[in-house]
Formats: sequence, C-alpha cells, structure tokens
Amino acid sequence: MDWKIPLFKIYWDKEDIKAVEKIIRRGTFWATGPEINKFEEKIAEFSERKYCVSFNSGTSALHSILLAHNVTSGEVIVPSFTFISTSNSVVLAGAKPVFAEVESKTFGLDIEDVKKRINKKTKVIMPIHYGGMCCRDIKALKEIAEDKKILLIEDAAESIGSKIGNMKAGTFGDAAMFSFCQNKIITTGEGGAIVTNSKEIYEKLKLIRSHGRVETKIDDYFSTTKEMKYTEVGYNFRMPTMSAALCISQLNKIDNIIKMRKEKAEYYNNKLKQLKEVFLPIENEKQKHVYQMYSLKFDKKTDRNSIQEKLSEKGIMTKVYFYPVHLKKYYKKNFGYNKGDMSKTEELSEKVLTLPLYPQISKEEQEYVANNIIEYFNKR
Repeated sequence: MDWKIPLFKIYWDKEDIKAVEKIIRRGTFWATGPEINKFEEKIAEFSERKYCVSFNSGTSALHSILLAHNVTSGEVIVPSFTFISTSNSVVLAGAKPVFAEVESKTFGLDIEDVKKRINKKTKVIMPIHYGGMCCRDIKALKEIAEDKKILLIEDAAESIGSKIGNMKAGTFGDAAMFSFCQNKIITTGEGGAIVTNSKEIYEKLKLIRSHGRVETKIDDYFSTTKEMKYTEVGYNFRMPTMSAALCISQLNKIDNIIKMRKEKAEYYNNKLKQLKEVFLPIENEKQKHVYQMYSLKFDKKTDRNSIQEKLSEKGIMTKVYFYPVHLKKYYKKNFGYNKGDMSKTEELSEKVLTLPLYPQISKEEQEYVANNIIEYFNKR
C-alpha cells in the first residue's frame, strides 16, 4: 500500500552517500576494508565496552554470541513479546528457549516471572530493550544472573543510546547485540554487532563470523598471500564494507537523530496525554528513551483494533510489531506451547500499537495522526 504517512522513514544525508560512494569508487575491499575495524572501534567506544564485532544482521550476531559462549544445549530464558529472531537464535545454537512474561511499563522481562523459570538447565537470561527504552528490571536481572552464575545477554536491537541512570543499554550483561536494520535508530539497511568486555569472546566471535579463519587487522583473507589458518568451523556472517562506512556516518549524527526523535515523541505525548484510555511511552528521570518506536498501550483490545483500522483507512500506517512468539506454529509444535501459557504477554500484544515516528515526520503529519486517534475516542 502507498501510505500517506508510513510507519518509518530512514534518516540520511549527503555524508551517508559520500561514505558509501567512497568505498564503491575505490573498487576494492568491499568485504574487509579498514572501515570495518573503524566501525567496530566506534561502536565499542559509544557503547562503553572494550570490544565490538560486526555482523551482517542482528540475528546472526545473536546466534554467534550464544555459540561463542558454548550455549549449544540447556535453556535460555527469553520474552515471548519480542521479534522472533530472539528465540530463533537460541534454537539455531542448539539450546531450548524458555519463554517468560514481561512487565507492562517498559515491556521488558518481568524479574518475578524469570525467577520462577530458572533451574539447573538455565544457562542464559536474554532480555530485550523494547522500542528504545531499557528493560525496567535489567539491574535486577543482572543481579540474579550473577547470583546464579548464568549469563546475561542483552538483545538491545532497538535501543542503542538508551540509558538507565548513567548506564547505557549494552553495558548490563556479559554481552549485548545491536541491530542496524532499516527501522532502527541508525541503520545500514541490514546489519548487527556484538559488544563485550571479554577478549576471549571477541576472538571467538571473529572466528564464528568468518569461516573459523584466524585473521588480524593487518592480515585478512583478501589482503595477504599467506596461507590462512582455520581453527574452527564458522559461518559467513560478515558485514560488507559499504555497510560499515554507512554506519560510521550514521553514528556520527546519532545524538542529533535521537534528539529529533525525542522531540517528535514529546509532540505526540502533549497531544495524546488527554486520553485516559491510553498509556503513553513517557520516559522518567531514571530512564532515557530514544524512541526507536512510539508504541501506545490501550485499555481495550477493541479500541486498539478499531483505531488501527481507522488510521489505515486514512492512509496512516501503524503496526503491531510483536505477537506472542510462543504461539507461532513452530514453537507450539516443537515446544508444546499453547494459548494461555503467557497470559500477560498475550494480553499485552492485543493492546499495543506503534504509530509513525521518524526524524523527518512533520508536525502536520503528527497532528493528522493524533487528531484521528482523539476523534475516535470523542465519538465513541
């Protein structure tokens, strides 16, 4: 459908074009150019971690971090209210995903429900930071992971730059994944990265990413005549150099991008705060929201569905991003999940709706979106 107002638009400028054009015109090192190392160094610096390894997607990055930690069996606690790659990565690594409920404030893993699901088989807790805000219980999840001596791996695909206090998303766990898919805060179209403070895990990730091949920043497969060493069986999960160059350019303006997104979110908040039937994604003193998504939670499923239908008729795209993963055919068939197993998650997914939000959205467009929602409740 040709939407009058799309759900998102990618923010770009002339610097992004120059960054990619430079690589293309160079005519070489499109797969392993120096921009890869520079990009990884800049992401590590921004996220306040020692090491970063880039990947061709967030999914391959999440898969790889589990393999690097030898999580090829046992159980991994994940939310069902997430994109399916969170749990798929667990299955691909050879472990069993165990779904847990989420809380209703930031839509992150609920610490109390997680406690009930930890057992001797649990190897990892893998929370997500939903839509640009850190999971409310992330510090408590960190404490219980440390106490139980299990890993905490953050799926921070949507929330680069968000904070709780002075701690950024990606700094709470043993490792974290960022995604650079097209609807994220900064993007390369597709792409991902893992950040960690462990040199051992960093080296393992590089092997997993590129065929199990031992490479250095000086000697890589395409820049040496030497015979290469292959010490493991690995994948081809590399990020192309053009993508790394683009992400460097995007990262250079991330503060401005976040500022614009926050301004747009504040406009929605001011327009919609009169609606008692709607919970708004407002940040507080402790939590810095970067608004990768602007998601409303309605009191009633019927209101959510009716408003989505009304907005669609007006040419406004909205989306329910996360339907319960445990109710997808694969997980029902192979792990025995059924409707009612995650009642809070199932209820939440029936009440959440994401509105159009992007740096370039105009006040006129936002007013058009907000007024249609307000009109619905006034006429109800």
